[in-house]
Amino acid sequence: MRKSWDEYFMDIARQVKERSTCPRLRVGAVIVKGKRIKGTGYNGSPPHFPHCDDVGCLMIDGHCKRTIHAEVNALMECSPEERAGATIYITAQPCMECTKLIIASGIERVVYANPYPTEVDFFSQANWIEVVCLNLED
Repeated sequence: MRKSWDEYFMDIARQVKERSTCPRLRVGAVIVKGKRIKGTGYNGSPPHFPHCDDVGCLMIDGHCKRTIHAEVNALMECSPEERAGATIYITAQPCMECTKLIIASGIERVVYANPYPTEVDFFSQANWIEVVCLNLED
């Protein structure tokens, strides 16, 4: 049986996460509009900075602060026009900070694979955004 578009693009996000350089949580993200990929991102250090894989995680309050999250890197690859009305596929539920950036970016659909605990569910307040959790095995 042929995969759905959501499964297809989530498979691509899983491939993207293989570039992640933070062993704490490897995440991939793909932004799609009109069934065309507009941007990809994975969690890793800023350009010219050491990577967690090489020097270890920079942990503060239980979170690695050395990396830029996959969602942010994917959003930065797209123009505002490409983000407007697009779907973002993420291999893990976005954190609270990434959720706010996704809401502000113009993304209208979020598909993620693995639930991740957040302090506040901002998506529930953004009723114009469709949020889907795919229960796919990794």
